[in-house]
Amino acid sequence: MTRSWLRPASLDAALRALAAETPPRLFAGGTDIFAAEAFRTAWGQPPDGDTLDIDAIPGLEGIEKRDGVWRIGARTRWAGIRDASLPAFFDGLRQAAGQVGGPQIQSRGTIAGNLCNASPAADGVPPLLSLEAEVECASLSGTRNLPLNEFILGNRRTALRPGEMVTAILVPDRTASTRAAFLKLGARRNLVISIAMAAATLDVVNGRIIKASVALGACSPVAVRLTALEADLVGLAPGEAAEAVTADHLSGIAPIDDVRASADYRREAAAALLRRLLAAMAETMLTEAA
Repeated sequence: MTRSWLRPASLDAALRALAAETPPRLFAGGTDIFAAEAFRTAWGQPPDGDTLDIDAIPGLEGIEKRDGVWRIGARTRWAGIRDASLPAFFDGLRQAAGQVGGPQIQSRGTIAGNLCNASPAADGVPPLLSLEAEVECASLSGTRNLPLNEFILGNRRTALRPGEMVTAILVPDRTASTRAAFLKLGARRNLVISIAMAAATLDVVNGRIIKASVALGACSPVAVRLTALEADLVGLAPGEAAEAVTADHLSGIAPIDDVRASADYRREAAAALLRRLLAAMAETMLTEAA
């Protein structure tokens, strides 16, 4: 079977290629595609069809603020996010960016690729959930925005329609008092799939939490917001947040047994990780105030 490598120079040309009866697969950083190709070759499976390389399309990379919304281009590399000068509420996303594989993966892997791969252990999803991010999807019919929790539908499943591609991640602006953080539990810090991971974004005014967004990943088919915990954190001082975490707050997660950990261990580890995350955020805020 002959495969074609398409490299359009415009978004319109890319969308026209995706509208074909047999659309090509999208290629940006290639970190997931190359791993899948190696697997297919090892098992003697046929090639995966034509490839649409979006690396030459302008306007799909970089971070900028427009009308109160931060726009992260779909092709923005993790290294670019890791090293960017951004407000403090992006700290959780930047911390996650520094733990997506190793430096080589971070220099090639893209934020949209991480979301579209839709792994339950995708490092970028919990911090983006805690930032209430939306996903911008484009096709020849136009553009639509989806909340991230509606974009990822399950393990390796997204809400992308035929002919659509992700063009940006949109994050609403937050106040100067907003703080965020991310923690990941694995056999080692980098180059490992998470056993559990947690992200939180806290708005603090006059020493009290007025809004909380907390997300947990690698403990369900899709990373989830812990809305009951978020509600219970409102009104607390940051230093009281860690002790507020209870087993009931994790009742909605559905961890699995696999080679990395048992479901019971994941559940216990997730609670400990959340407490550690919130305690670290409180300590950071205390240090900033001193």
